[in-house]
Amino acid sequence: MAGVGSTVGSTKGRRERLRAETTAEIKKVSLELMASGGPDAITLRAIAREMGMTANAIYGYFATRDDLVTTLIGDVYTALADAVDAAWEAAPAADPAARIRAWAHALRDWALANPEGFRLVYGDPVPGYQAPPDGAAPDAARRVCLGLTALAAAAWPYAEPLDTGGDFEWSDFAAPLLDKVRPAFPGLPPAGVALAMRIWGRLHGLVTLEVYGHLRAQTPSPDKLFRAELDDLVRSLGLPADGRKRNA
Repeated sequence: MAGVGSTVGSTKGRRERLRAETTAEIKKVSLELMASGGPDAITLRAIAREMGMTANAIYGYFATRDDLVTTLIGDVYTALADAVDAAWEAAPAADPAARIRAWAHALRDWALANPEGFRLVYGDPVPGYQAPPDGAAPDAARRVCLGLTALAAAAWPYAEPLDTGGDFEWSDFAAPLLDKVRPAFPGLPPAGVALAMRIWGRLHGLVTLEVYGHLRAQTPSPDKLFRAELDDLVRSLGLPADGRKRNA
């Protein structure tokens, strides 16, 4: 009987391994199709054709195309959140400039290494896709949002005396955003939340241009342009380059 149990367990293990491998291949092919044909190229029939499977067989792994897209977004967004969190949290807590630089470089490095994933999360929407009510990757989105806000909160004591970005009020922001950031950063004023969004806009803008191939036509050194933008961002926030506190 022990031999029979061992055989059953081995068979189940092989099935689970094969299923995991096929699931991973489906997701890989999906991103490849998107890279070559855009977001609307992600269809279960096209994936089945590329893999030499029947469309019905694909449904055994993902009930609908939307289920597949949700899984893809969750995977790539989580990978991005992992990358930027690991980078900025490894930088010295007393050096907000270093943490902003670490976050920014991690974003760019990940996006350039995973352009299809970046486009899936931040680029053109997949036609007809309906995300779940709480979003495709709510935990990853929350982590990225709170990470950016943490960077802004650390920079705010330096940036506040220099801030000329507008007279912001809580009513200037959407409720879902405030539900995330206000409990986590109760002392941060509306202008500090706006600062997080402005930091995000400056960094995300250049990365997006580079991922979509717009910078290469203009400069052979997009990395140099990115570093210059980071330098200007840090200066505009009044952050000390060496991590020393103001009036230290």
